[in-house]
Amino acid sequence: MNVLRSAAVLAAAVVIGAATPAAADTSPSPAPSPALPSALYGDGDPQYDGVWRQSLALLAQHTVGVEPPRATVDWLAGQQCADGSFAPYRADTSTPCGAKTMADTNQTAAAVQALAALGGHDDVTEKAVDWLKSVQNEDGSWGYTAGGAGDTNSTSLVIGALAAAGEKPAEVKKDGRSPYDALLKLALPCEGDGAGAFAFQPGKKGELAANADATAAGVLGALGAGLAVEPGKGGAEDAACGKADGPEQAAANGAAYLADALAEDAHLVSALPGAEDQPDYGNTADAVVALAAQGATGQAEKSVAWLEKNAADWAAQSGPAAYAQLIFAAHATGADPRAFGGTDLVKQLGAMGPAAAGTSAEPKPDETKDEKKDESGFGVWWFVGVCLVAGIGIGFLISGRTKRQQP
Repeated sequence: MNVLRSAAVLAAAVVIGAATPAAADTSPSPAPSPALPSALYGDGDPQYDGVWRQSLALLAQHTVGVEPPRATVDWLAGQQCADGSFAPYRADTSTPCGAKTMADTNQTAAAVQALAALGGHDDVTEKAVDWLKSVQNEDGSWGYTAGGAGDTNSTSLVIGALAAAGEKPAEVKKDGRSPYDALLKLALPCEGDGAGAFAFQPGKKGELAANADATAAGVLGALGAGLAVEPGKGGAEDAACGKADGPEQAAANGAAYLADALAEDAHLVSALPGAEDQPDYGNTADAVVALAAQGATGQAEKSVAWLEKNAADWAAQSGPAAYAQLIFAAHATGADPRAFGGTDLVKQLGAMGPAAAGTSAEPKPDETKDEKKDESGFGVWWFVGVCLVAGIGIGFLISGRTKRQQP
């Protein structure tokens, strides 16, 4: 779910529009190349999504009761710039971040969510939150880049980070406007096309166009939730679209839009101009999490069942963040991520990282299911990233939100 739903999208989508991930072997990835950090999840180029995929991988492992190797957590924390922000990847952290360092809100917010869940890095998360607050827009929103035009995905990711760090998002304001004020302005009314959905950003004339990925992000943001949520309690299957005079109603409206979009085939689609529609596995997984968080568990369970039958190859091709997205979807609906349509998502994700000495991919013996806690010069990179983000509304790229997991 998010603008950077997979930061790797920004690399691959230039060619394939992020609808179809690059082909890869379906077996667990081999050990990372010696040119890459040994503590990094995945063996693909981390230039655009290193922090994003690491954050999602660590958060997903934590969500299912797996303790990540200490080196992987330390690597993530060590990627932080002195001002508190995170860039997608810093090959040499001994070199200070400068004007050309591509720090962004999505990588930063994802890192906060992961490190806050894991604990023990309060100094890192506090600095990151301070930086996020410093780049909040006047309308209460956040854009992908510091000072960039606000969008639903980035704003929602930051809301999740603020909540994870113990902040009250409604009280984080700029010129008297909170992130919830910004989200409400991006919510479509209950009449006309896309009723109840969220737009990614307003159009040139201020018009709002429904965007499924932005809607999944917006539902979570309006609920004050992050990338990982606990199983929903249900009871919100037939909520009617109403005037979005508050974040709760906006979340209900967005969930109703998603349920309707998923009703026929149980999955969302993504298409390039002139190409046939293709299943959008990543956005479907994000929508499942959003629906479950809202309590629309019926449609969420139908869509996660579709993912169980169809998403294994996509995840194997797309990398750690894809497995993380599926783990989030399974967890949110009460499905078993260790037996997900015949795939052990937890094992596959773990195989993409360094071996964890003394740890296990199984929950701790005394931990039951109910007890678990819940990717500056303004050059080609930013131009491509912003255009892609605006064009396809990716992210929870990212979401990553290819969907090698998105930045």
